Amino acid sequence: MDKDLIVIGGGPGGYVAAIRAAQLGAKVCLIEKDKLGGTCLNRGCIPTKVLYRNAEILNTLGHINDFGISINDFSIDIEKIHCKKQCIIDQLVGGVAQLLKANSVEVIYGKAVFKDKTTVSITCEDGTNKEVSSNNIIIATGSAPAVPPINGADLEGIYSSEDILNFESLPKSLIVIGGGVVGMELACIFNAMGTKVTVVEYMPNILGQLDSDITKRLAVSLKKKGIDINLSTKVTNIERSSDGYIVYGEGKKGELKVEAERLLLSAGRTPSVNGLNLEGIGMDFDRKGIKVDSNYETNLKGIYAIGDVNGKIMLAHAASHQGMLAAEKIMGLKASDLTHIVPSCVFVFPEIASVGITEDEAKKEDMPYKTSKFMFGANGKALALGEGEGFVKVIARDDIIIGVHIMGPHASDLIHEGTLAITHNMKIEDIKNTIHAHPTLSEAFSEAVMGIAGEAIHLVPIKR
Repeated sequence: MDKDLIVIGGGPGGYVAAIRAAQLGAKVCLIEKDKLGGTCLNRGCIPTKVLYRNAEILNTLGHINDFGISINDFSIDIEKIHCKKQCIIDQLVGGVAQLLKANSVEVIYGKAVFKDKTTVSITCEDGTNKEVSSNNIIIATGSAPAVPPINGADLEGIYSSEDILNFESLPKSLIVIGGGVVGMELACIFNAMGTKVTVVEYMPNILGQLDSDITKRLAVSLKKKGIDINLSTKVTNIERSSDGYIVYGEGKKGELKVEAERLLLSAGRTPSVNGLNLEGIGMDFDRKGIKVDSNYETNLKGIYAIGDVNGKIMLAHAASHQGMLAAEKIMGLKASDLTHIVPSCVFVFPEIASVGITEDEAKKEDMPYKTSKFMFGANGKALALGEGEGFVKVIARDDIIIGVHIMGPHASDLIHEGTLAITHNMKIEDIKNTIHAHPTLSEAFSEAVMGIAGEAIHLVPIKR
């Protein structure tokens, strides 16, 4: 065999797997058909967060007078926004390339197809073909934006969640079909930039996977910011108009008709399995992804699938973690499993982060539990930041923390203390005996935890 490991896909799952295997002494080849970093670095997480930061600044400018600062005027330079975005992308992609080179990972740019269970045929960028063989192959081809079966969804000019990141001008109005994570993040970004945004969501709630306490409060908050949200609404047709697009739908309130200059389809993502010849080698997969066991190994011995392509958890950090574990399994280290505690973050305004079980899930499973909230409106650091909206919610069972849900400033940073607590089955007492610095946002987590025991100083706990 040519290599100890072949990795197909250079995103956050693939390149991490390649580097980890190389660290353990493997001869590794990584095949990437486009750019290193995958969707995350090039068309997803990173460019979106650059735009999110722009929106964050604009939101601050919206109430800058609260800080005793006055400004006369400001403008938005789209060219500079994209230039900054691309510079950050290039820096990170270049960093990945350097890491792969430093770890002696061979990178081949081209399209990979399985010739058999141990051989991959590659059509290289220059049109040449080559083959690489190994007894161990990791598929890390990620996912692509889904196109829902809606009449008119294929009309020219409709944005996907990827190509909207390269907008050439700010639309006066935007319809977002899909109230999931990506749809709501982009809705908030364009709303902050001055676009009139309307969201159409098929399910009863936006961000339906989150704790309902958060989604209900967020919906109210976003409506105050001028975002129209239509829930339980099925889009039936999309048409072009002289000024843009018309979306027709049916909901609880009857028929819906919405017009906007631009339209974004954000109906989730589908695993990228086409073109690999998975059928030809007998791999078990369906539209939800490649089937894997607890070690991320497919039904074919020696072939693994990590990240979005297995459909388990479509998050970049989950892909990286799976990549490390698969690489370690291949190199003879301990086996992994699929039960890891994975935090999720939603970059809306205010930020949201969640880990562990939701209260809705606890009720559904009829388990005994207690919960406590601490409002950021009672946190000194949050008030100093001018971001007192939101709360920290902690759920515990038998005094063991099983869920943490945050809506508020820097939620994406704060969630990791909760992740650590749940991962290691920490008790209320463990957090109580950990001193939290003052004044910090982290105090809100400590207060919420102590509220379950009825020992919080700054709140009257609500226990259920």
